[in-house]
Amino acid sequence: MGKKFLKIGVTGNIGSGKSTFCNYLVSKGFKVLKADEIAKDILNNEEKVKKEIIKKFGEETFADNKLNKKYLADKIFSDPQKVQQINFIIHPKVFDKLEEQFSLIKSNEKFVFVEAALIYEAGMEDFFDYVALITSELEKRYKRKEKNDNYTFEEFNSREQNQIKEEEKSKRADFEFKNNGTLKELKQKADLLLTILNGISG
Repeated sequence: MGKKFLKIGVTGNIGSGKSTFCNYLVSKGFKVLKADEIAKDILNNEEKVKKEIIKKFGEETFADNKLNKKYLADKIFSDPQKVQQINFIIHPKVFDKLEEQFSLIKSNEKFVFVEAALIYEAGMEDFFDYVALITSELEKRYKRKEKNDNYTFEEFNSREQNQIKEEEKSKRADFEFKNNGTLKELKQKADLLLTILNGISG
């Protein structure tokens, strides 16, 4: 690739606030690639992947040639084995797309961030120079998803059960930022990460 920018993964369990953290980085002018959006694009637009998903999980996976999110949430994300199967199909493609996008990034970028919910679940940590983990108390995370996305506790819990526990991720992350306070405090933590990275990169 020949480009010298740091690749920073930003992750966190459902409702942790990682998207809010990353959106603030975007507002500060930093490049943030969103792995979940890349995965959705692959699912909706790559015919070979679509066929593989339909073969594994049935015709109901797509409705009117578009990803059936409700079916996925109800039938797949509640079953750890099915989550593993769909990730096995999608994750290699996401890696390839990320590499493509890295190669297009301007050489004057110091850092490129990747927001990805499943960095540890997908074994992606070695893909990055550093991983920043956003954590938050379980009740706060559920309340955010309930308020912002109308999640029931059952929907929230089925996603949570398919993610590695925060305590385990905390042992593996390079940086951890707790998001139990205000939006202003979370932004201050993002600024702290930028300060640290500037120090590391010289």
